[in-house]
Amino acid sequence: MISLQDVSHDFTGFQVLQEVSLDLHEHRIAFIGANGSGKSTLARTLNGLLVPQQGSVLVDGVDTRKDPARVRRRVGFMFSDANHQIIMPTVAEDVALGLRGQKLSKPEKSDIVAGVLNRYGLSGLSGHPAHLLSGGQKQMLALASVLVTEPDILICDEPTTLLDLHNVQIFLDTLGHLSQQVILMTHHLDIIDDFDRVIVMDRGQVHFDGLPREAVAAYRHLIGSRKREGIPR
Repeated sequence: MISLQDVSHDFTGFQVLQEVSLDLHEHRIAFIGANGSGKSTLARTLNGLLVPQQGSVLVDGVDTRKDPARVRRRVGFMFSDANHQIIMPTVAEDVALGLRGQKLSKPEKSDIVAGVLNRYGLSGLSGHPAHLLSGGQKQMLALASVLVTEPDILICDEPTTLLDLHNVQIFLDTLGHLSQQVILMTHHLDIIDDFDRVIVMDRGQVHFDGLPREAVAAYRHLIGSRKREGIPR
């Protein structure tokens, strides 16, 4: 479980997160909110990519401030743009990178990589240049490269933003079959109907926390009230 305790953070005087306290234990959790609501900043605190200026983030009791390396072994992270995650020249090499440092023989690593590529529909692209993949294939490669390390929790920060409808559905179907806890940051309100819990972020704070239908209704009401008042989101 990830626990946030009075988490606050600002960038050059702008308060991005304000005393956020949450216990995230459901299997599939979504965060929604307008641009600038704090979703992406919050996402980065969940695996120690960002250490909050105030408060603490605990992953199964491990403080991200004190032991970020241990936390990142438990919590995988996906960016919205797969190009920010793809590092190695070929598909297989990029997946294999996650196994670096593990005490595995070459055949063992090859078997693991082959299994992961097959699982995520990339088995015929092992030697393909990673940066020449289609957008949907790149996102599946990014996912495979994270999951090859077998994290317990997967954080996805707007992973469907750059995908067309077909690839959005493939990606979501894949997420739906994962055993890992999935925490998704998204603007796509139509893809979270079957999530266990949805949290609405607004101006760095939790505006609503509950079931998908009620959360989406609360978010739409919030945006509608801002529009009526002429207040920028």
